[in-house]
Amino acid sequence: MIDTILFDFDGTLMDTNNIIIESWQHTFRTLEGREESLERLIPTFGEPLSRTMAEFFPNIPVEESIEVYRSFQRDHFTGYIELFPGVKEMVHEAKAAGYKTAIVTSRLVNTTTEALTKFGIIDDFDVIVTPEDTDKHKPDPEPALVALRKLGAKPENAVMLGDTMFDILCANNAGVKSVLVGWTFALKGWTDEDFGDDKPSLRLENPEDLITMLRNE
Repeated sequence: MIDTILFDFDGTLMDTNNIIIESWQHTFRTLEGREESLERLIPTFGEPLSRTMAEFFPNIPVEESIEVYRSFQRDHFTGYIELFPGVKEMVHEAKAAGYKTAIVTSRLVNTTTEALTKFGIIDDFDVIVTPEDTDKHKPDPEPALVALRKLGAKPENAVMLGDTMFDILCANNAGVKSVLVGWTFALKGWTDEDFGDDKPSLRLENPEDLITMLRNE
């Protein structure tokens, strides 16, 4: 029986696609005097920032490139983000129905809590797990397992909603049912065949269908 719901943040609860893209373009303009293609940027959504920076800018110290990226976010973050339609109602309903809830994100805690507070949903989550809480990050199972431990929950009784391959792998690797959201930007149009052995356990097309889906499991 499912009694626990883990939520990714970026691209799952919060539409942060624009701020992420603009932050990357600012970083490329600052460090290389150019912009990067969306085809190269989108597959990195959900990946730990340090890993992507090391790949994109191998000749620049990771801390330096991360600071360029985060400086743009600090100045512009709240002006670029919105909750996806139906998400506020979804998390309110999950909390009211008695599910244990957590956010499992690759975003730092300060901007995560800033956004949750702005949109009035921070009290709907029992636990927030960010990169500051773990030694390993998505797609490793550790972030999901840390959330479960803090919640006192078991993997077999949990699902994890996400929009990227890193979320699906994190959940699958933790023994948690993975749920791909239908409003994904990173994996738009992917079929089960595209995932191979790493396909999501479930798919959620609309936020308002979450509780119904879980009760049918």
